[in-house]
Amino acid sequence: MRSDAQQNRERVLAAARAEFTAHGAGASLNKVAQRAGVGAGTLYRHFPSAQALLVAIIAEDVAALCAHGRGLLGDPDPVRAVHTWLRAVAVHATAMRGLVATESLAGAGSTLADCHDEISAVGAALLDRAGSPDRVDDVLTVVNAIAWASERAPGEPGRLDRLLGLVTRGLRLG
Repeated sequence: MRSDAQQNRERVLAAARAEFTAHGAGASLNKVAQRAGVGAGTLYRHFPSAQALLVAIIAEDVAALCAHGRGLLGDPDPVRAVHTWLRAVAVHATAMRGLVATESLAGAGSTLADCHDEISAVGAALLDRAGSPDRVDDVLTVVNAIAWASERAPGEPGRLDRLLGLVTRGLRLG
C-alpha cells in the first residue's frame, strides 16, 4: 500500500473510532470521512461498509492487545504479567462494548472469531506460564463481567483492580 493510502486508512480508522464511540451504530460514514479529511470514495475504497470499518477497528485493537500480552510473556513475574494483561483485556472489553454491541456486526463472525481465538491463545500462554490450570475462556468471561460491572460503578474507580485482584488470587497463580 502506498504511504499516502496507508495514512488515509489510518486517519479513517481514527475518525471512525471517534464517531462510533460518540454515536454507536448510528455513526455517519460521511462524518467519518469528513473527520478524517478524506472523500467518501476514499473511505469506501478502504472500507466498503460500516461493518468492514468496525471489524477493522476491533481487529486493530485486538492485535495491539495481543502484542502487549506476548510482550508480557517475558516479564520475570508471571503472576504480575497475568494481572497486567487481564487488566488490559478488561479495558479493551469496556472500550469495545459499544462497538461490538452494534447490530451491524451480524455477518462478521469469522473475523471476530479469529480475534477471540487470538486473545484466547495469548491468555492461555500467560496463564500456563503462571502455573494456572484454569481454562482461559472461563477467565476471559469473568474479566468481561468485571469490566461490565466496573462500568456500572463509575464512582468507584478502584473497583476494576479490586475485582481483578480477586480473580488472580482465586486462580492460585504461581
